[in-house]
Amino acid sequence: MPSGPSGAPASPAAPRRLPAGALACVLGVLLLLALTAAVSWGSTSLPPGEVWGVVARRVSGAAPRGGTDDMIVWQLRVPRALLAALVGAGLGLVGTAVQALVRNPLADPYLLGISSGASLGAVAAIVLGAGAGGAFGLGLSGAAFAGALVTFALVWAVARRGGGFAPLRLVLAGVAIGQFLSGVTSYLVLRAGDEQQTQSVLFWLMGSLGGATWEQLAAPAAAVPLAFVLLQARARGLNALLMGDETAAGLGVDTGRLRRELFAVTSVLTGVLVAVSGAIGFVGLMVPHTCRLLVGDDHRRLLPLSALAGALLMVVVDTVCRTAMDTQELPVGVVTSTIGAPALLYLLDRRLRGGQGGAR
Repeated sequence: MPSGPSGAPASPAAPRRLPAGALACVLGVLLLLALTAAVSWGSTSLPPGEVWGVVARRVSGAAPRGGTDDMIVWQLRVPRALLAALVGAGLGLVGTAVQALVRNPLADPYLLGISSGASLGAVAAIVLGAGAGGAFGLGLSGAAFAGALVTFALVWAVARRGGGFAPLRLVLAGVAIGQFLSGVTSYLVLRAGDEQQTQSVLFWLMGSLGGATWEQLAAPAAAVPLAFVLLQARARGLNALLMGDETAAGLGVDTGRLRRELFAVTSVLTGVLVAVSGAIGFVGLMVPHTCRLLVGDDHRRLLPLSALAGALLMVVVDTVCRTAMDTQELPVGVVTSTIGAPALLYLLDRRLRGGQGGAR
Protein backbone atom coordinates (compact mmCIF):
# COMPACT_ATOMS: atom_id res chain seq x y z
CA MET A 1 0.00 0.00 0.00
CA PRO A 2 1.49 3.43 -0.87
CA SER A 3 2.20 5.81 1.93
CA GLY A 4 2.46 9.54 2.27
CA PRO A 5 5.52 11.42 3.52
CA SER A 6 4.39 10.97 7.11
CA GLY A 7 4.45 7.19 6.84
CA ALA A 8 0.66 7.05 7.21
CA PRO A 9 -1.32 4.84 4.84
CA ALA A 10 -2.59 6.80 1.87
CA SER A 11 -5.63 6.07 -0.21
CA PRO A 12 -6.56 7.63 -3.54
CA ALA A 13 -10.19 7.74 -2.47
CA ALA A 14 -9.58 8.86 1.11
CA PRO A 15 -12.47 10.85 2.55
CA ARG A 16 -12.01 14.48 3.45
CA ARG A 17 -10.69 14.92 6.99
CA LEU A 18 -11.25 17.70 9.48
CA PRO A 19 -8.33 20.04 10.28
CA ALA A 20 -6.66 18.47 13.30
CA GLY A 21 -5.43 21.78 14.74
CA ALA A 22 -8.88 23.38 14.70
CA LEU A 23 -10.47 20.25 16.14
CA ALA A 24 -7.89 20.18 18.96
CA CYS A 25 -8.70 23.82 19.81
CA VAL A 26 -12.42 23.08 19.90
CA LEU A 27 -11.89 20.03 22.12
CA GLY A 28 -9.62 22.05 24.42
CA VAL A 29 -12.24 24.76 24.88
CA LEU A 30 -14.99 22.21 25.45
CA LEU A 31 -12.80 20.41 27.99
CA LEU A 32 -12.24 23.64 29.91
CA LEU A 33 -15.99 24.31 29.94
CA ALA A 34 -16.72 20.74 31.02
CA LEU A 35 -14.22 20.98 33.89
CA THR A 36 -15.83 24.24 35.02
CA ALA A 37 -19.30 22.68 34.92
CA ALA A 38 -18.07 19.56 36.74
CA VAL A 39 -16.78 21.65 39.64
CA SER A 40 -19.76 24.03 39.64
CA TRP A 41 -22.61 21.50 39.50
CA GLY A 42 -23.65 19.18 42.27
CA SER A 43 -25.87 18.93 45.31
CA THR A 44 -24.55 22.40 46.17
CA SER A 45 -24.24 24.37 42.94
CA LEU A 46 -21.70 27.18 42.78
CA PRO A 47 -21.32 30.00 40.24
CA PRO A 48 -18.38 29.55 37.86
CA GLY A 49 -16.90 32.85 39.04
CA GLU A 50 -16.71 31.56 42.59
CA VAL A 51 -15.18 28.28 41.38
CA TRP A 52 -12.42 30.03 39.45
CA GLY A 53 -11.87 32.41 42.34
CA VAL A 54 -11.17 29.52 44.70
CA VAL A 55 -8.89 27.84 42.15
CA ALA A 56 -6.99 31.08 41.47
CA ARG A 57 -6.39 31.71 45.17
CA ARG A 58 -5.17 28.16 45.73
CA VAL A 59 -2.91 28.09 42.67
CA SER A 60 -1.42 31.52 43.37
CA GLY A 61 -0.64 30.60 46.96
CA ALA A 62 -2.90 33.29 48.41
CA ALA A 63 -4.59 32.56 51.71
CA PRO A 64 -7.86 30.68 51.08
CA ARG A 65 -11.04 32.18 52.43
CA GLY A 66 -12.00 28.89 54.04
CA GLY A 67 -15.57 27.84 54.56
CA THR A 68 -17.76 25.21 52.94
CA ASP A 69 -17.49 26.46 49.36
CA ASP A 70 -13.71 26.42 49.45
CA MET A 71 -13.69 22.86 50.77
CA ILE A 72 -16.25 21.66 48.21
CA VAL A 73 -14.34 23.17 45.29
CA TRP A 74 -10.73 22.43 46.20
CA GLN A 75 -10.92 19.27 48.29
CA LEU A 76 -13.82 17.42 46.65
CA ARG A 77 -14.66 18.50 43.11
CA VAL A 78 -11.41 19.74 41.56
CA PRO A 79 -9.48 16.50 42.29
CA ARG A 80 -12.35 14.43 40.94
CA ALA A 81 -12.71 16.49 37.76
CA LEU A 82 -8.96 16.35 37.11
CA LEU A 83 -8.89 12.61 37.78
CA ALA A 84 -11.73 12.11 35.29
CA ALA A 85 -9.80 14.08 32.66
CA LEU A 86 -6.60 12.12 33.28
CA VAL A 87 -8.36 8.75 33.19
CA GLY A 88 -10.20 9.67 29.99
CA ALA A 89 -7.03 10.93 28.32
CA GLY A 90 -5.18 7.80 29.38
CA LEU A 91 -7.88 5.49 28.06
CA GLY A 92 -7.86 7.37 24.75
CA LEU A 93 -4.09 6.95 24.46
CA VAL A 94 -4.14 3.27 25.44
CA GLY A 95 -6.94 2.52 23.00
CA THR A 96 -5.10 4.21 20.13
CA ALA A 97 -1.87 2.37 20.89
CA VAL A 98 -3.53 -1.05 21.29
CA GLN A 99 -5.41 -0.64 18.00
CA ALA A 100 -2.07 -0.05 16.27
CA LEU A 101 -0.37 -2.82 18.25
CA VAL A 102 -2.79 -5.51 17.06
CA ARG A 103 -3.66 -3.79 13.76
CA ASN A 104 -7.37 -3.70 14.51
CA PRO A 105 -9.27 -0.38 14.62
CA LEU A 106 -11.89 -1.96 16.88
CA ALA A 107 -9.47 -3.28 19.50
CA ASP A 108 -9.92 -2.32 23.13
CA PRO A 109 -7.41 -1.46 25.90
CA TYR A 110 -8.75 -4.36 27.96
CA LEU A 111 -8.13 -6.85 25.15
CA LEU A 112 -4.70 -7.74 26.56
CA GLY A 113 -6.07 -8.87 29.93
CA ILE A 114 -4.27 -6.24 32.02
CA SER A 115 -7.50 -4.74 33.37
CA SER A 116 -8.64 -8.19 34.50
CA GLY A 117 -5.45 -8.53 36.54
CA ALA A 118 -5.89 -5.08 38.06
CA SER A 119 -9.52 -5.85 38.87
CA LEU A 120 -8.54 -9.13 40.52
CA GLY A 121 -5.96 -7.35 42.66
CA ALA A 122 -8.44 -4.73 43.81
CA VAL A 123 -11.22 -7.23 44.50
CA ALA A 124 -8.79 -9.39 46.48
CA ALA A 125 -7.86 -6.31 48.50
CA ILE A 126 -11.52 -5.61 49.29
CA VAL A 127 -12.61 -9.18 50.00
CA LEU A 128 -9.47 -10.43 51.75
CA GLY A 129 -8.76 -7.23 53.62
CA ALA A 130 -5.55 -6.04 51.99
CA GLY A 131 -7.14 -2.67 51.38
CA ALA A 132 -7.46 -2.17 55.12
CA GLY A 133 -3.78 -2.90 55.72
CA GLY A 134 -4.04 -6.68 55.86
CA ALA A 135 -2.24 -9.01 53.52
CA PHE A 136 0.81 -7.27 52.02
CA GLY A 137 -0.51 -3.87 53.15
CA LEU A 138 -0.77 -2.66 49.55
CA GLY A 139 -4.03 -0.78 49.76
CA LEU A 140 -6.71 -0.89 47.07
CA SER A 141 -4.83 1.03 44.36
CA GLY A 142 -1.55 -0.72 45.15
CA ALA A 143 -3.18 -4.16 44.95
CA ALA A 144 -4.82 -3.27 41.61
CA PHE A 145 -1.52 -2.07 40.16
CA ALA A 146 0.30 -5.15 41.45
CA GLY A 147 -2.34 -7.35 39.78
CA ALA A 148 -1.81 -5.47 36.52
CA LEU A 149 1.96 -5.98 36.65
CA VAL A 150 1.66 -9.70 37.40
CA THR A 151 -0.77 -10.10 34.50
CA PHE A 152 1.58 -8.13 32.26
CA ALA A 153 4.36 -10.60 33.09
CA LEU A 154 2.11 -13.61 32.42
CA VAL A 155 0.82 -12.33 29.07
CA TRP A 156 4.34 -11.36 28.07
CA ALA A 157 5.71 -14.81 28.90
CA VAL A 158 2.96 -16.65 27.01
CA ALA A 159 3.09 -14.33 24.00
CA ARG A 160 6.87 -14.72 23.73
CA ARG A 161 6.91 -18.54 23.82
CA GLY A 162 8.49 -19.86 20.65
CA GLY A 163 10.09 -16.51 19.88
CA GLY A 164 8.68 -13.53 18.04
CA PHE A 165 5.96 -11.16 19.11
CA ALA A 166 3.03 -11.78 16.77
CA PRO A 167 -0.16 -9.70 17.30
CA LEU A 168 -2.42 -12.77 17.13
CA ARG A 169 -0.42 -14.62 19.80
CA LEU A 170 -0.48 -11.54 22.02
CA VAL A 171 -4.25 -11.15 21.68
CA LEU A 172 -4.95 -14.82 22.33
CA ALA A 173 -2.69 -14.80 25.40
CA GLY A 174 -4.38 -11.66 26.73
CA VAL A 175 -7.90 -12.94 26.15
CA ALA A 176 -7.21 -16.37 27.67
CA ILE A 177 -5.45 -15.05 30.77
CA GLY A 178 -8.00 -12.24 31.15
CA GLN A 179 -10.89 -14.70 31.09
CA PHE A 180 -9.18 -16.91 33.67
CA LEU A 181 -8.58 -13.95 35.98
CA SER A 182 -12.17 -12.78 35.52
CA GLY A 183 -13.33 -16.20 36.70
CA VAL A 184 -11.17 -15.91 39.83
CA THR A 185 -12.56 -12.43 40.41
CA SER A 186 -16.13 -13.75 40.19
CA TYR A 187 -15.26 -16.43 42.74
CA LEU A 188 -13.93 -13.79 45.13
CA VAL A 189 -17.10 -11.74 44.68
CA LEU A 190 -19.13 -14.78 45.74
CA ARG A 191 -16.89 -15.05 48.81
CA ALA A 192 -17.58 -11.48 49.90
CA GLY A 193 -18.56 -11.59 53.53
CA ASP A 194 -21.41 -9.10 53.62
CA GLU A 195 -23.73 -7.10 51.41
CA GLN A 196 -21.81 -3.85 51.82
CA GLN A 197 -18.59 -5.55 50.75
CA THR A 198 -20.30 -7.04 47.69
CA GLN A 199 -21.71 -3.65 46.71
CA SER A 200 -18.27 -2.08 47.08
CA VAL A 201 -16.74 -4.72 44.82
CA LEU A 202 -19.42 -4.47 42.14
CA PHE A 203 -19.36 -0.67 42.16
CA TRP A 204 -15.58 -0.69 41.75
CA LEU A 205 -15.76 -3.24 38.93
CA MET A 206 -18.16 -0.95 37.05
CA GLY A 207 -15.85 2.04 37.47
CA SER A 208 -16.01 4.93 39.88
CA LEU A 209 -14.20 8.21 40.47
CA GLY A 210 -15.86 8.81 43.82
CA GLY A 211 -13.58 9.61 46.70
CA ALA A 212 -10.90 11.12 44.44
CA THR A 213 -8.19 12.93 46.36
CA TRP A 214 -5.13 14.98 45.49
CA GLU A 215 -2.97 12.03 46.54
CA GLN A 216 -4.72 9.77 44.01
CA LEU A 217 -3.85 12.19 41.22
CA ALA A 218 -0.11 11.68 41.60
CA ALA A 219 0.22 8.39 39.70
CA PRO A 220 -2.02 9.19 36.69
CA ALA A 221 -0.69 12.77 36.53
CA ALA A 222 2.78 11.31 36.02
CA ALA A 223 1.86 8.27 33.93
CA VAL A 224 -0.49 9.85 31.37
CA PRO A 225 1.81 12.68 30.17
CA LEU A 226 4.82 10.33 30.12
CA ALA A 227 2.89 7.75 28.07
CA PHE A 228 1.78 10.48 25.68
CA VAL A 229 5.36 11.64 25.12
CA LEU A 230 6.58 8.07 24.57
CA LEU A 231 3.76 7.20 22.16
CA GLN A 232 3.96 10.49 20.28
CA ALA A 233 7.68 9.91 19.74
CA ARG A 234 6.77 6.62 18.05
CA ALA A 235 3.94 8.01 15.93
CA ARG A 236 5.67 7.27 12.64
CA GLY A 237 6.31 3.70 13.75
CA LEU A 238 2.65 3.34 14.69
CA ASN A 239 1.71 4.56 11.22
CA ALA A 240 4.03 1.99 9.68
CA LEU A 241 2.54 -0.86 11.76
CA LEU A 242 -0.84 -0.23 10.15
CA MET A 243 0.63 -1.10 6.76
CA GLY A 244 1.85 -4.53 7.85
CA ASP A 245 5.10 -5.86 9.24
CA GLU A 246 6.84 -6.33 5.88
CA THR A 247 6.13 -2.78 4.76
CA ALA A 248 7.06 -1.40 8.17
CA ALA A 249 10.35 -3.32 8.12
CA GLY A 250 11.02 -1.93 4.64
CA LEU A 251 10.64 1.56 6.10
CA GLY A 252 13.27 0.78 8.71
CA VAL A 253 10.94 0.03 11.66
CA ASP A 254 11.95 -2.70 14.08
CA THR A 255 8.43 -4.07 14.51
CA GLY A 256 9.33 -6.55 17.25
CA ARG A 257 10.98 -3.92 19.42
CA LEU A 258 8.19 -1.41 18.75
CA ARG A 259 5.51 -3.91 19.76
CA ARG A 260 7.38 -4.73 22.97
CA GLU A 261 7.57 -1.04 23.82
CA LEU A 262 3.90 -0.49 23.03
CA PHE A 263 2.87 -3.49 25.11
CA ALA A 264 4.91 -2.28 28.08
CA VAL A 265 3.59 1.30 27.90
CA THR A 266 -0.06 0.31 27.44
CA SER A 267 0.10 -2.33 30.18
CA VAL A 268 1.60 -0.03 32.80
CA LEU A 269 -0.72 2.83 31.91
CA THR A 270 -3.78 0.54 31.97
CA GLY A 271 -2.73 -0.71 35.40
CA VAL A 272 -2.41 2.83 36.73
CA LEU A 273 -5.81 3.86 35.33
CA VAL A 274 -7.69 0.80 36.58
CA ALA A 275 -6.04 1.21 39.99
CA VAL A 276 -7.55 4.68 40.46
CA SER A 277 -10.87 4.36 38.63
CA GLY A 278 -11.87 0.71 38.33
CA ALA A 279 -12.78 -0.94 35.04
CA ILE A 280 -14.35 1.56 32.63
CA GLY A 281 -15.36 0.11 29.30
CA PHE A 282 -15.90 1.48 25.80
CA VAL A 283 -13.93 4.73 26.22
CA GLY A 284 -10.67 3.28 24.93
CA LEU A 285 -12.47 1.62 22.04
CA MET A 286 -14.90 4.33 21.00
CA VAL A 287 -12.77 7.48 21.35
CA PRO A 288 -9.82 6.49 19.11
CA HIS A 289 -12.16 4.97 16.55
CA THR A 290 -14.23 8.17 16.36
CA CYS A 291 -11.13 10.36 16.13
CA ARG A 292 -9.78 8.13 13.36
CA LEU A 293 -12.94 8.73 11.36
CA LEU A 294 -12.50 12.49 11.78
CA VAL A 295 -8.77 13.01 11.16
CA GLY A 296 -7.49 9.78 9.63
CA ASP A 297 -4.86 7.26 10.69
CA ASP A 298 -1.82 9.50 11.16
CA HIS A 299 -0.91 8.98 14.82
CA ARG A 300 0.81 12.35 15.05
CA ARG A 301 -2.68 13.85 14.95
CA LEU A 302 -4.62 10.89 16.30
CA LEU A 303 -2.84 10.54 19.66
CA PRO A 304 -3.35 14.10 20.97
CA LEU A 305 -6.92 14.25 19.70
CA SER A 306 -7.77 10.89 21.31
CA ALA A 307 -6.36 12.14 24.61
CA LEU A 308 -8.39 15.36 24.46
CA ALA A 309 -11.59 13.60 23.36
CA GLY A 310 -11.20 10.92 26.04
CA ALA A 311 -10.67 13.55 28.73
CA LEU A 312 -13.74 15.50 27.59
CA LEU A 313 -15.92 12.39 27.47
CA MET A 314 -14.91 11.20 30.94
CA VAL A 315 -15.43 14.60 32.57
CA VAL A 316 -18.92 14.84 31.05
CA VAL A 317 -19.80 11.24 31.95
CA ASP A 318 -18.58 11.59 35.53
CA THR A 319 -20.57 14.79 35.97
CA VAL A 320 -23.69 12.98 34.76
CA CYS A 321 -22.99 10.05 37.09
CA ARG A 322 -22.61 12.40 40.05
CA THR A 323 -25.63 14.60 39.40
CA ALA A 324 -28.21 12.43 37.59
CA MET A 325 -29.73 10.95 40.75
CA ASP A 326 -30.41 12.62 44.07
CA THR A 327 -30.03 9.60 46.32
CA GLN A 328 -27.02 7.78 44.88
CA GLU A 329 -24.22 7.95 42.36
CA LEU A 330 -24.20 5.99 39.12
CA PRO A 331 -21.16 3.82 38.30
CA VAL A 332 -19.19 5.37 35.46
CA GLY A 333 -19.11 2.11 33.51
CA VAL A 334 -22.91 2.02 33.35
CA VAL A 335 -23.05 5.36 31.53
CA THR A 336 -20.09 4.69 29.21
CA SER A 337 -21.60 1.34 28.19
CA THR A 338 -25.02 2.89 27.66
CA ILE A 339 -23.71 5.54 25.29
CA GLY A 340 -20.78 3.53 23.95
CA ALA A 341 -22.62 0.50 22.62
CA PRO A 342 -25.08 2.44 20.39
CA ALA A 343 -22.30 4.79 19.27
CA LEU A 344 -20.09 1.85 18.31
CA LEU A 345 -22.91 0.19 16.38
CA TYR A 346 -23.46 3.44 14.50
CA LEU A 347 -19.76 3.72 13.65
CA LEU A 348 -19.65 0.11 12.52
CA ASP A 349 -22.68 0.71 10.32
CA ARG A 350 -20.92 3.68 8.71
CA ARG A 351 -17.87 1.56 8.02
CA LEU A 352 -19.91 -1.26 6.46
CA ARG A 353 -22.06 1.05 4.34
CA GLY A 354 -19.54 3.63 3.20
CA GLY A 355 -16.04 2.62 4.29
CA GLN A 356 -15.64 6.10 5.72
CA GLY A 357 -13.17 5.01 8.36
CA GLY A 358 -10.74 3.63 5.88
CA ALA A 359 -11.81 0.12 6.82
CA ARG A 360 -9.20 -2.46 6.13
